[in-house]
Order: sequence, then C-alpha cells, then structure tokens
Amino acid sequence: MMLLGRRFLRRLPNIGVMLSIAATRNQSMEELATNLPRTIDSKFSQSNIRGSSPGNNSIDFNVFKHFQWIGDVTPCFGVHGSQIQVLNDPNEFYDALKKLSKSSKSRILLASLYLGNGKLEQELVDCIYDATKASEEAGGDLRVKFLFDYMRGSRGKRNTRTILLPLLKDFEQRVSVALYHTPDLRGLVKRILPERYNETFGVAHMKIYLFDDTIVMSGANLSESYFTDRQDRYIIIRSSRALADFFEEVVTAVSSLSFQLQPDDGIRLPDDLQYHPFEGSHNGALYRQQMKRLVEETISCHRDYDVCISSQVSRQSDVNEQDLDVIGLRSSVAEGQKVDTLIYPLVQMGPFDIRHDEVVTKALFEKAPSDTTILLASGYFNLTTHYMQSIVSSCKAHFDILTASPQANGFFGASGVSGAVPDAYTYIAKQFFDEVTSANQSSRISLFEYLRPGWTVHAKGLWYYLGGHLLPVMTMIGSPNFGYRSVFRDLEAQVVIVTQNNGLQKQLHQEQLQLYGHSNQVTDETFNQPVRQIPRWVTYVTPIIRNFF
Repeated sequence: MMLLGRRFLRRLPNIGVMLSIAATRNQSMEELATNLPRTIDSKFSQSNIRGSSPGNNSIDFNVFKHFQWIGDVTPCFGVHGSQIQVLNDPNEFYDALKKLSKSSKSRILLASLYLGNGKLEQELVDCIYDATKASEEAGGDLRVKFLFDYMRGSRGKRNTRTILLPLLKDFEQRVSVALYHTPDLRGLVKRILPERYNETFGVAHMKIYLFDDTIVMSGANLSESYFTDRQDRYIIIRSSRALADFFEEVVTAVSSLSFQLQPDDGIRLPDDLQYHPFEGSHNGALYRQQMKRLVEETISCHRDYDVCISSQVSRQSDVNEQDLDVIGLRSSVAEGQKVDTLIYPLVQMGPFDIRHDEVVTKALFEKAPSDTTILLASGYFNLTTHYMQSIVSSCKAHFDILTASPQANGFFGASGVSGAVPDAYTYIAKQFFDEVTSANQSSRISLFEYLRPGWTVHAKGLWYYLGGHLLPVMTMIGSPNFGYRSVFRDLEAQVVIVTQNNGLQKQLHQEQLQLYGHSNQVTDETFNQPVRQIPRWVTYVTPIIRNFF
C-alpha cells in the first residue's frame, strides 16, 4: 500500500504537498487514502478540480469531448450522476439484487454465466418468485427473463436449470430461461470433452442484472461466494429506461437464438431458428451470421437515435435536457436536473465478430495523453497480445494494473489440473513484468496483486484520471477481463461511464482506493517467493492454452 500510495499520488498535481504533510504528521498512507476526497475538497477550490461539477452545475465539455469518439462505435445515453450508485461489498450487491427483485413491477432480466444452487441463491430466486406471484395476483404484467450459459448452467445434477424449474413450472407464461451454446464447441470435441473442460471453448459471460428501469452492472456471477467473500465491482444505474431497453434487447436477441429451458428440464431451440448452434455443416458459419446480424441490428437501432456531443454543443459551458434532445442524445434525468454523465454500452462477442468493446478498449489505451493515469483491474490477468502492445509500446499514460495474487485466485487450492491455474497466471504475470522491464517502462507501468486473507478477487474494469483531474472522470465496468477469452471466445458486456458529477467521481475514487488498498506492488522479489515456484510443465503448456482462459 505504501508503494502504491506514493506512486499514484505523485502523479497527480499538488498531491505531493499533501503527502509531505501526512509524512510529517506520521499519518499513514491508509489514513491519507481514506480521507483523500475530504482533503481535496478542503484544500482545493472547486474551480481547480476540473473533474468536479461546480456549484452552479455547469458542465466541463472538455471531458465529454475527450471521449466523444466512443459515440462513433456505440450508442450514448445521458443521465445525472446522482442516478448512479457504486457498491463496494458483496453483501451490498446481494441485498440490492433481492430488494430490486421484490420491488420490480414490469420486468426482471438476469444475464450471467450461471446461477448457483445454494441457500443464498435460493433466497434470491424466492424473491423473484414472490414478485412474480404478486404481479399475477394483482393483474400485473411482470415478465422475467434469464440468460445463462448452456454448459456452465447444466454442470452437475443440481445446477442453474434445476433451481429455476419451480419458477418456470408455476409461471410458464411469464418466465423464460435461455441457455446460450457457443458454436465453437461441436463435433467430436463436444462429444468427448467432460464437464467444466467444455466451458473453455466459450461461454455467455455477460453480467447484466435489470429490474424495471434500473440496471446493475457488475463482473460478479450469481453464486454464494460472489455474495460473501469474492470481491468484485458493482454499479447501480437507476431510472434509465433507454439504457435498460438497450440491454434487454441485446439479451433478448441472444436468447432468441439459444436453447430454451422447459418446465420438465428439457431443452429445445426456438421453432423459427434457422440454423443450429453446433450441428450441421459450414462449421456453424450460418448460425454465426444469423447471430451477428441480429445483435448488430439491435445495437444499430439505438445508434440511429443516440448521437454524441456535437462540436457546436461541446463549446457551450452548460447544457440541459432540451439541448441534448436537439442533438439526439436520449437522456433519463429528473425534471430540473442536467445531464452530467454519459454512458456508452459496449458489447463483445468474438465468435460472431462483434468487437465494439475491443475497439474502444484498445483506442482508449492508445489515445490516452501522457499526463493520464489509468488504473486497470483484472481478476484473471491474461492480456491479449494487442492489448499488451498497446499498453507497453503505444500508450503514453501511466498504468497501475491490479490482478489477483495466487492466494486470491479463485482456483487456489483446487484439486487436479485446476489447481495449476494460479501458477499459469503467475507465469503470464511474470512474462508481462519482464516485458515492461525490458522495454524500460517500469516507471510508467506497475503491477499490483490483491491479497486479502480469506477473500478471493474477481474485480475487473478501469478508472481513468485525466491530467489535472484529482478524481476519475471515467470508468469501465462489466464482465470483460481484457484477456483472450473476453476478446475471442465469450459473450461480454460492459459500460463506459464518463462523468462530471463530483459525487459520483468520489464514489469511483473511493472504490479503487478500497480495492488497491488490499494490494502489494509486484517487484523482482515477488517472483522469488516459494509460492511462485512454477512447475516446469506449466511453463510448457501455458503458451499453448492461454487463449482458452
């Protein structure tokens, strides 16, 4: 924590003075980090914090203009920062899911890798059951949609499918459960691969939790560890109907070309589906084309309405709902409030050549100015070659990259081959560390490892600090890990949130402080520890299979 605090704060203007004051008072770095937002408010005027919303709620369009190009790739939605809440704890995430389920009146949509079958998961399903029953009895129109991965959701005798059967049986006209099957797993390989291993070819990995017009974006799955002691990220976006419609339509598009769970635990494809996901000739080419066309048409329908800030409006010092409607940006703000936050949803579906998230992520790295600091987190650190090249060779920004220590990896202590997964990630991290060192970029790029006794980490995303800004002006949050699977094999979704709202910026800043506060900076000595001794066979196998995890 000491190394992180000194290094990160040194990059931000005038923070060195605060660091010196803290040192003379024997104030710990942890205390300084905890009090940083309050210290900033008292030490610097609002006019000096360009990333903050001034008292008159005026908007600094330099920030919006900096990310304006993202609107060429994906739709843009406007909200007020007060509509967004950052959660920091798995228990908060779980409680929010239950509370939102109970209060939903029109729609519940859960898209995730899988749903566990323990006590906590059953309580969540019960909340959805009760809300559906109450709606039916009151003559309401609540509809419930699920999208999970076929392989992961079918693993074992008690699984995602079995826990949802009572809900599906009792409300067959109101509830649907879709199970996505990758077209990359087919033929002889599909027949011989056992459970768990068949998931390496690609899964539905999106984490979208939608309740009426409220969206919970996260990287967390729906199982007990993610509700208790597996740290992830969670952001609630309230009262944004347009954004909720976007995600529902994307999930519905995928679901319409997926298997449908039946009340007797059987599965079948929709009657109007033209091509099978894993059977037939052409290696699934026709199915891939059908999915690509449907999803891209869905996204394009929203892009036709949502246009980013034009150069004319960008020069204004203030903007309101009417101004944004003129340029075509749909927004969801209360009367009297101004749009101070833009949300860009990103979709990545490598098997179908839908690469919006990849395009934006790579460009973010390469467009970042030299006075920018990017904090990037990935629970499974396995950067693609082009992301690695962008960060090490093309990017000028400072990077602090957070990943899991071996002990905080979800596979630590697992039996069989799975137990070697942390070794594989250590090997990949060591390669990256050596690459940074050989490129003489160690002063610009640092690697940190999350280590918290009794906890694992699954957090992913980034925080973006523009030069001259003491708080983050942008974050990315969702399911992608920035690795090979995320780019080429799985279905992923996340959002870019660009904000001028001071309260939201502080929440995001505090979020990263909490995560990085449980980390240690990686050095040469890190890889000399006994726990880092990598079996020789892992060093041979990892380069061959790294694009499967």
